[in-house]
Amino acid sequence: MNDLYITTSIPFVNGSPHLGHALELVHVDALARHRRRRGAVARTQSGTDDHAIKNVSAAASAGVCVADLVTSNGDRFVELAAALDVQIDEFLRTSSDPRHAPGVTALWSACEASGDLYQEDYVGLYCPGCEQFYAPGELVEGRCAEHAAPVQEIAETNWFFRLSRYRGQIIELITSGILAVEPRQRRNEILGFLAADVHDVSVSRASARADGWGIPVPDDPDQVVYVWFDALTNYLTGLGFGGDDADYQRWWVQDNDKVHVVGKGIARFHAVYWIAFLLSAGLPLPTRILVHDYLTVDGAKIAKSGAQAADPAAVVATYGVDALRWWILRDPAPVGATDYTNERLVACYNRDLANCLGNLASRTLALDDRQRSWRSEPATDVGGALRAAAASLPTTIDAALARYDFRAACEAIAGLAEAGNRFVEAEAPWHLASAADAGDTAAAARFEAVIGTLLHICRVAAQELEPFVPDGAARLTARLRAQGAPAPVFPRLVV
Repeated sequence: MNDLYITTSIPFVNGSPHLGHALELVHVDALARHRRRRGAVARTQSGTDDHAIKNVSAAASAGVCVADLVTSNGDRFVELAAALDVQIDEFLRTSSDPRHAPGVTALWSACEASGDLYQEDYVGLYCPGCEQFYAPGELVEGRCAEHAAPVQEIAETNWFFRLSRYRGQIIELITSGILAVEPRQRRNEILGFLAADVHDVSVSRASARADGWGIPVPDDPDQVVYVWFDALTNYLTGLGFGGDDADYQRWWVQDNDKVHVVGKGIARFHAVYWIAFLLSAGLPLPTRILVHDYLTVDGAKIAKSGAQAADPAAVVATYGVDALRWWILRDPAPVGATDYTNERLVACYNRDLANCLGNLASRTLALDDRQRSWRSEPATDVGGALRAAAASLPTTIDAALARYDFRAACEAIAGLAEAGNRFVEAEAPWHLASAADAGDTAAAARFEAVIGTLLHICRVAAQELEPFVPDGAARLTARLRAQGAPAPVFPRLVV
């Protein structure tokens, strides 16, 4: 496998992180850990999108300085990654990282040199939640479909980017597979957007409306760079683009896999706008854009505040990191919103980890620890099908993750454990051990083969589980090495 540079999107920090942010962090971490397990090098990046006008509004409402608000709330995202056992190599804050503004200026200048930036008076319908202008036809009963909120009519003079110039190139990139957008349904949505008229987009805001918060447009101090042009550039500035660019050359210019993991609400910004900015600037492109769906709570989209806040740190404190990571990767569908409840989380964890894999490990270790006065070479005609299933597990997981299907990958691990438990019931090794105690050498040989097979598949399951549930996989591996049968690796949970 190629080396991997993989990023989360960077969230607005007008509030605390929620379960949707936890999902994206865990997705990136699991993909990076999987790539490392296959022998490649992976670099992960996350951060915070500080220059949104909504951050200015939130700070004003709280009566605090906007810089203090984005720092304080940004710290919560760092703490969440740690609580989720997520390894982030680079965490970039767009308002305070000294590398970021020079990189944004460099990208702006490159697009300007290509003739793709021009100034124009504009009146448009603006959604503060999306930080985006919408055409009337994109609204639902006059409201933004993403936030179900009224839009504002804004009149100002802005800088525009010639997005329309790159429509054909982007269509060709996606349809040829040079730029992969997964899953296919999201790819088709992007192509559907590109099939219609594609209008140029505003890439600046009046500095006065942003209360001076943002990166100034080069040679135009009355304007600040539009938050999405600013934010998307983090994927380069975290690598040193525009300054000391050794990491930029290593991870973005060289032939690595360059992957963005984003929510469906911002897929267009990444698969259209970002690609057009890079084409204009003559820079390399990402290779894949992986689009996850939403989580809901009680059927409503999760928000940073209100009844649907769903604090992931509280979930981890109550049920543990194994349970939340496993639920995030095992339960939500690749396409379509998935509703979170504590009951669903506990049921998913108990079914697959406590009752299935954990139970298999406990039974196997208890049987292996059984006192026996005999020793025998294992029979050679036992457990072949189960060992074959274990041998095929890595390939099955690779294929699932290649199509961005965590559910199928986790299901494969659980399926191997289920097969192991069925094998135990079919072979009844406790009966084999009793017969061996009575002098049955064939039973002794079969018992050793059964236990050897079970230990083998438990080890394989532990290895393949590591990207998904690293802490639990480490405990299981340690238990298998020490053997014996102490406390369960995955104790059952109750709601």
